Amino acid sequence: MPAAAAIKVMVVDDQASMRAMIRRALQDYGFKDVRDRGLAAEALAEVRRDRVHLIISDYNMPEMDGLQFLEQVRGDPVIGKTVFIMLTGSADRDIVQRAAALGVNNYVVKPFAPAALKEKIERVFGALT
Repeated sequence: MPAAAAIKVMVVDDQASMRAMIRRALQDYGFKDVRDRGLAAEALAEVRRDRVHLIISDYNMPEMDGLQFLEQVRGDPVIGKTVFIMLTGSADRDIVQRAAALGVNNYVVKPFAPAALKEKIERVFGALT
């Protein structure tokens, strides 16, 4: 069982309110190192400089969408194995299938309850302490 406090997280969403909501939920579950960015390109550069254990990214973002971001992460030899959870506003099968083909670890359909996000994280990391 990993301690949530030991897991470094990058939250990527172009909506500041969504980033704040996710950050609060993660902090409530014991995560201490939660970073966030509004653009995938900024998040990618930061994660390459200072690695994280978990990326939670929106799908629908300007400039670089979540699938393009996931593809960049998976294609990088250093950060390629980072756990990646995709957030999407729709259960569009095509998006889900493309994310799965690119190696997403899990996905969450918006809107979601904080408990649903915790459950998706625990499916990858195991029960959090």
